[in-house]
Amino acid sequence: MRFCSIGSGSKGNGTLIQKGATCLLIDSGFTVKDVEFRLAQKGLTPLDLTAILVTHEHSDHIKGVGPLARKYRIPVYMSHGTAQYEALGKIPVLKYIDPHQDFEIGSLLITPVVVPHDAREPTQFVVTDHVSKLGVLTDLGCITPHIINVFDGCSGLLLETNHDVSRLRAGPYPPKLKRRVEGSLGHLSNWQAADLLRQLDVSQLQYLIATHISEQNNSLDLVLEALNSATGRTADEIIIAEQSTGFEWCAFAEQTALEPA
Repeated sequence: MRFCSIGSGSKGNGTLIQKGATCLLIDSGFTVKDVEFRLAQKGLTPLDLTAILVTHEHSDHIKGVGPLARKYRIPVYMSHGTAQYEALGKIPVLKYIDPHQDFEIGSLLITPVVVPHDAREPTQFVVTDHVSKLGVLTDLGCITPHIINVFDGCSGLLLETNHDVSRLRAGPYPPKLKRRVEGSLGHLSNWQAADLLRQLDVSQLQYLIATHISEQNNSLDLVLEALNSATGRTADEIIIAEQSTGFEWCAFAEQTALEPA
């Protein structure tokens, strides 16, 4: 199994996960033309996509889903709440997911994870090929026991490090937006992300990726400082997901098959 990002941040998000002929795109917050270009940079076209999974209805995650699905007739998976998004439009093949039930797409098993965020029915995802376990965890305001349980023991983790609290409070956002971002239904700070890592079994973690980093309220130095404090990993051992390019393909080293849950 391998994975990469085509972009991460408030201007658009998209994560690719591939195992053999199965290729998933989690979120599409870009125009169709932009997605086509970004996929080409990763050696793919939209015709390679098996399905699109959607975490929630905020525009930087869902804006391009409808147009892309209609143009290429790609099946879309999302919760009932997310599907109520008014601008989504008609989806040729729409699959509703139960946020509390695993499901399979091709050779991949997906576990939806309910998260606290200010959306209708937001979910994040853990994806496995029964050998490696990849967690995708962004757009949440606080950590729950359920999140700790499901994301424990990942082989790879895309983790939100959205803001530095001091920078957010002193920054240019209006007070209402500051309260939203910092609130329990907002976004994870650097130190909230670090605190989660301290509570997880990271002994099998081959890849740690910092994602959804605010351009106004954060800095790479602060992100790396927080993650280093929790894991001891240096800057060379942490991947940064960029807004413009995401990050390049990462492939898991050989492991023994995971034990059934």
